[in-house]
Amino acid sequence: CCSSVNMGGMSLSNMIKIGKEVDFGTLYIKPAFVFVDEFGHVKLQFEMDPNSALSYLYSSLCKEIGISWNYESPYNDLGVYTNCAMHAANDRASYGCGPEGSNSGGFCPQLTLAYGPRFKDEDSAAAYLYRCNNYVDYWRSLYPSGVAVGTSSFCPEGGCLGLFLNRYDLYQVFKPDLGGSWVEYNGASMPPTYSPAPTWKGGCDEPHNFHLDKCFRKRYKPKASAVAWDALGTVGQFSVLLVVFMAVTLSISIFLARARKKRRRGESYLGFFFRDLTRKKKKKSRRRKKNKDLEESMLPESSSRRSKSRSKSSRSRSKSRRSQSLSRRADGKSSASSKLRSSSSKERRRSRSRNRPQTQRSAQVADVTNQGDSNKRQQLV
Repeated sequence: CCSSVNMGGMSLSNMIKIGKEVDFGTLYIKPAFVFVDEFGHVKLQFEMDPNSALSYLYSSLCKEIGISWNYESPYNDLGVYTNCAMHAANDRASYGCGPEGSNSGGFCPQLTLAYGPRFKDEDSAAAYLYRCNNYVDYWRSLYPSGVAVGTSSFCPEGGCLGLFLNRYDLYQVFKPDLGGSWVEYNGASMPPTYSPAPTWKGGCDEPHNFHLDKCFRKRYKPKASAVAWDALGTVGQFSVLLVVFMAVTLSISIFLARARKKRRRGESYLGFFFRDLTRKKKKKSRRRKKNKDLEESMLPESSSRRSKSRSKSSRSRSKSRRSQSLSRRADGKSSASSKLRSSSSKERRRSRSRNRPQTQRSAQVADVTNQGDSNKRQQLV
């Protein structure tokens, strides 16, 4: 009902306006002890200093938006009030709990650790409180002046005031000394778009303008890699991790297989890995050198075109000369072959004419010898 106007409460926008007007200092807290209250709840009590910045903030809020009580009514320049405030308008921090307070007011900073816990017996409850107070004493020794309120997520410098929607969800953050405010809902969301343009001189370089939407987007722009990774979702992220895991295992298995084949005796896998790397680098350097040697031009760029034209004309001339010489050679060979054929035919004719009278003469001699033999035979008879 605190944020419902119809039920007597105050809207969030009016609460934010009130928070922006309150000028408070850096808020510090310091734990005091752990105890069990009258209702059985375990609580952590903080030190109550009526002169601290936290007590001043409490008194200011009671004056501005507290409940009208004992003829005291709240007042603020905006004219917005609530009937759902937990403390009266005439309440002050000096009335709160603690050795310096009157124990009649509502200012008593506490933190509830557990609601109605049940212990086995009184001894176990006493042991629990004893250990808790040991931790509190250790914190007090580490930070004797207390710790500034805030964390690295929503208030890195510390000392900020937070407006919560409930016990868990932080909605608006206010910096001390009127340093500005911004929205911190759902894990550091962007500031509201209704915030005005920078009014302080210096633009976004001025610290007073850091809380504005334009300056906030410039200073806290999300990385593209983070946005892309979130856009993948759970399934996409799991698939990417699976592919990376498979690639790594495959590369490791290939390396082990190569190492078993090419590893020297007594050589470790790490030594083989470095030796293989150096060998690959040498091969790459050699290939690059060879390619550079081949890419070097033999002639300058200016004479390249002339040389190309000259080479083309010389090639055409050489081709024509070669064709002419080949034709001449073919003509010479054909004439020579015809001459050889004619001479060979003439020699054959001469040899045939020479052989014919010899054969006639031998035939006549044979006839004469045959006639002589026949005459001799007739005479003998």
